[in-house]
Amino acid sequence: MNAMKTFVLTSLFAGCAAAQGFNDRPPNGSDQEPAFENQTRAPALPRVAVAHRTVVDGLEHPWGMAQLPDGSWLVTERPGRLRLVAPDGTLSAPITGLPKVDAEDQGGLLDVIVGDDFADTRRLWVSFAERDPDNLTHVSVATGVLSKDATRVEDARVIWRQTPYPSTLHYGSRLVLDDKGGLFVTTGERGGNEFRHAAQDLQTTLGKVVRIDPLTGAPMGKPGVAGALPEIWSWGHRNMQGAALAPDGSLWTTEHGPMGGDELNKPQAGRNYGWPDVSYGTEYSGEQITEGLTQKEGTEQPVYYWDPSIAPSGLVFYEGEMFPDWNGDLLLGGLQSSSIVRLKLSGDRVVGEARYLQNVGRVRDVDVAQDGAIMLLTDEDGGALIRMTPR
Repeated sequence: MNAMKTFVLTSLFAGCAAAQGFNDRPPNGSDQEPAFENQTRAPALPRVAVAHRTVVDGLEHPWGMAQLPDGSWLVTERPGRLRLVAPDGTLSAPITGLPKVDAEDQGGLLDVIVGDDFADTRRLWVSFAERDPDNLTHVSVATGVLSKDATRVEDARVIWRQTPYPSTLHYGSRLVLDDKGGLFVTTGERGGNEFRHAAQDLQTTLGKVVRIDPLTGAPMGKPGVAGALPEIWSWGHRNMQGAALAPDGSLWTTEHGPMGGDELNKPQAGRNYGWPDVSYGTEYSGEQITEGLTQKEGTEQPVYYWDPSIAPSGLVFYEGEMFPDWNGDLLLGGLQSSSIVRLKLSGDRVVGEARYLQNVGRVRDVDVAQDGAIMLLTDEDGGALIRMTPR
C-alpha cells in the first residue's frame, strides 16, 4: 500500500457554471420545469483553490468510513473487509468478527459509523448485503464492539434486516445516529421496473428511510399511516447512498435517480417522496418514468435535483476550521461526476453549487476530519482515502 503520498495536486474553479465545466450539458428531461427557483442548476459559487493528497491507496472498492477519537479511520471495503487507517496512513489487516456479507453486484460491506461515546463504548455499526436461506438478499445492520487492539469486532450481532428480494442492486444503506436515541437506515428499492414500485408499498422496507433502536433494532419510525410497518420514517425513495444529520438535528439524504433526477431531500416523518410515480429523471432508454410526472399531490418535492446525473454518494454538513466560509454547507461525493460537490444553503433551499477535484475518481463517501480537512473515498479496484485542504 502507498501511504501518505507527498505530492500535492491543485484544483481551481472559476465563478461561473460555464467555466467550471458543470451544467454545460443539456438536461435529459428537456421538457421538465423545476418547481421553484434554484431547485436545480443553482448559481455556481466563487472560485476556491484546494489541494489534495492520498493518505492510503490500493483499497478494494471502499464504501464507508468513520473517524475514531485518535484520528484514525475505519474504512469498509465492499468484498467484506473492515480496515483501520492510522493517522500516518498505515493500513491494518482486515478486522475480524463481522457477519458474512454477500458481495455480488452492488452488494457487500457498505457503511460504518461510530457514536460520540466511542471512546467509552468502542461500539460501531455496519450495514451490509446479506443472503438468506431462500437465496434472497437484503440490507442488514449489525452492531458490535471494536477490541482494544482494533483487530476484531466483538459480540457482533445483526439487529435489523430489510425485506428480502431477489435482486443484487440498489441497496442504499447509509447509517445515521440521530440526537434523540434513534438510528436512521436508508434503503434502496432494489432496482429495475420489476421492483421499483415497492418504494410505495408500506408493507416493505424497500425504498424507505427506516428508524430503529440502535441496540435492539426495535421500530422507532413514524409512518403515520394505518397498517404501515412501524420502522418506516419516509418512503418513495429510489436508492439513497447519502445521509447526514444537520446541525439542527434534521436528517438530509441524497439518492440516485435513473438518467438524471438525482435528489437531495430532507425526509420528514410520514411523507412520500414520490418514486417511481414522480421523478425528474428519465429511463435509461430515454422513455418517461411511469407517466412522466414531476409533481403529484401527496408527494414531496426534492430540495434539489441534478440532471444530468452526478450519482451522489456520501453526505456531510461541513463544520470545521479549514474552510470557515463553508460552515453549514453540504458536501457530497459524486460517482459519475467524479468530484466533491458543495451546496450552499439558505434555510431549506440551495443557493449555490460548486465542484472540486473534478476527475479525482468515483467519490463514494465524504467526511470531515477533526482538524477540518475534507476526507473522501474513491470507489475503484484500487480505491483511495484522500485528504482535501485549502491551498
